[in-house]
Amino acid sequence: MTGWTLADVPDLTGRRALVTGVTSGLGEVTARELARAGAEVVLAARNREKLAGTAQSLRSEVPGARLVELQLDLADLSSVRRAAAAAAELGALDILVNNAGVMATPEERTRDGFELQLGTNHLGHFALTGLLLEPLAASGDARVVTVSSLMARTVRGMSLEDPRNPSGRYRKWNAYGQSKLANLLFTFELDRRARGAGLPVTAVAAHPGYTETNLVDNGMNMGRRTINGAIGVAVTSLVGQSVAQGATPQIRAAVEPGLAGGTYVGPQGPFEMHGAPGYVTPPRPARDPELAARLWELSERATGVSFP
Repeated sequence: MTGWTLADVPDLTGRRALVTGVTSGLGEVTARELARAGAEVVLAARNREKLAGTAQSLRSEVPGARLVELQLDLADLSSVRRAAAAAAELGALDILVNNAGVMATPEERTRDGFELQLGTNHLGHFALTGLLLEPLAASGDARVVTVSSLMARTVRGMSLEDPRNPSGRYRKWNAYGQSKLANLLFTFELDRRARGAGLPVTAVAAHPGYTETNLVDNGMNMGRRTINGAIGVAVTSLVGQSVAQGATPQIRAAVEPGLAGGTYVGPQGPFEMHGAPGYVTPPRPARDPELAARLWELSERATGVSFP
């Protein structure tokens, strides 16, 4: 099935999906295609005005789309709790796409004192998923998709220090790579725990390859324009694949019937940078169950969210 395309998305009528980070890029495309297939889509994003604009745009592209707007700031656990409570009131949740993220940002902290990239990309989604576990299980066959990155392959392991008090010099690309490795460790541990607890929840992961999104611009140029940021944007524009193509791995991961838990979906082209989505092999550290269990325990302590 190496030629999988959006034409392979099945009918999702009667299903509910929640997608984070929908105001641009991969999240916006994912939300649009799920809505086009008939799903009710809960659009989750931090900026209320951009969220409303995205909803309006999607309704014009997909007449009759069933959309719910949900304000969510993954860098603020109080916001995560409010958003999860509001989403749970809607009823059973069939698909959760943990898509939102930040990349290569200057050193900064979340509202709860975590390093920004780990706090947003991993801990925020960890908490959101845990708080939504009941409506996910209520669907009877839920799918949790967490979006990682090729950058997860650039780090050798995962720091298990207190995320509020990391030691050593901050290196933004290393921090990003670790946050994306954390996404994979979380996915595989969630799937193991769900199976062990007999929960009807399957956890899978995806990565977009090298895709032209606004993450480089928003991250490397956060606060001010930089030479390195400008170079990063230019290179991505030249060699990155389109956002529409880059979103296909996470869409396939979200909708393919019978997809096995722990599956990792990414582009099938050279070095997994471009191409149609297929099954790919996670980096070695992501396949360490002991590391995953230790990160899980750290994440529960940090967020105050516990899973069964």
